[in-house]
Amino acid sequence: MTDVTGQRLAILGGPRAVPATLAFRVWPEITREDEDLVLASLRQDSHAFGPHASRLQEEFAAWNGNRYCMATNSGTAALHLCVAACGVGPGDEVITTALSWTSSASCIIHHSGVPVFVDVDWASMHLDPARIEAAISPRTRAILVVHYWGVACDMGAILAIARRHQLPVIEDACQAHGATWQGQKVGTLGDVGAFSLNQNKNLCGGEGGLFVTNDASRWDRGRAVTSFTDMRPPNAGRDYHDYGLGWMYRTSDLAAAFALSQLRRLDRTNAQAVANWHELDQRLAGTPGLVRSFTHAERPTNGYAYVFRAEPQAARQRQVPLRQLTQALVRALGAEGLPLSLANWLLPAHAVFQAKDAFGRGAPWTHARPEISYDLAQYPVAQDCVDTCLWNINTHRPPNGSAQLEAIANAVRKVFGQLDHVPLDPV
Repeated sequence: MTDVTGQRLAILGGPRAVPATLAFRVWPEITREDEDLVLASLRQDSHAFGPHASRLQEEFAAWNGNRYCMATNSGTAALHLCVAACGVGPGDEVITTALSWTSSASCIIHHSGVPVFVDVDWASMHLDPARIEAAISPRTRAILVVHYWGVACDMGAILAIARRHQLPVIEDACQAHGATWQGQKVGTLGDVGAFSLNQNKNLCGGEGGLFVTNDASRWDRGRAVTSFTDMRPPNAGRDYHDYGLGWMYRTSDLAAAFALSQLRRLDRTNAQAVANWHELDQRLAGTPGLVRSFTHAERPTNGYAYVFRAEPQAARQRQVPLRQLTQALVRALGAEGLPLSLANWLLPAHAVFQAKDAFGRGAPWTHARPEISYDLAQYPVAQDCVDTCLWNINTHRPPNGSAQLEAIANAVRKVFGQLDHVPLDPV
């Protein structure tokens, strides 16, 4: 494929960097094994929580190194189970990152807890351990870390803080199947963990989630939320002795069968995703104005996402806000044939937190300390990350290969090599 990085930008009338004949293939690749297991699910009689759901739990627990695993209908549901498992109640505080997908915070509210957000580290875009202790109060019940973009958080520092304050650690590993810290898989580092099986995740079931733990008491408390808690008689087989409402969070056998098939080749597909990630990263080395995606020898990427950011200095040189330049980059890269999205997930900026009203009449903040603040000035690094971040998780992963990776790199190098010429307004 021809190097097009010096050509006129497509948004200004030049040729596209990504040939119109080149398609980005959609994750995941569907195989005969997927079809066979899904058909096997259809051809048996337990279509609710059936045999494939049970096998998924058993095989994922063995694969990840967990004693217990519950298959749920979403990663969000699995996160709610984690919060419940840690005994969070009305007005209790859970410390978490200011930068993540909505579920990392909404799961806390689901159990009437109150999120306390902490700013992130610029390089990794993860919860900054240096800021955690200042956020701890007498009402703090847990720390919820997010292994964002398929890379583990700095768990050594975080676990040391948690142990010092006797706080459980919840791992949001929804994007991080197979990611490790010092060789140990995420979901085994804290007290409880959650994974997603959404289509764009490394382990796909269409939709679904997995709640994991090695603690028997947290397992009992968490899984009670998946059904009817104490609203069933003991002889019905669900005698959880856990007061409160239950959500119907269990997965179905059909979705579990799809995920089970994907799990059985996850090591191979993860290895392919990581190889593609590194090939793309190498092709982008030396690109001016580009902040390349984060990985670390102690906590390497699982290949989930390759995130592009513009150096803030590029916006300063043009005397424009970071967000304005990033919006221009999305348009310019889209014109080159590379679809990318803006990050929009500065969690405390969401209306539910600014209004402090999730359930009406101010709940659950009616039970919280009145001094809890969601003033956005507290999260400057997270705001800069949001304002500079653009991504597409499907273009680099298999079944895409070297042709697609070269096209991505050409488009990025072409646009970032001409940052001064990228139009700031639509043309």
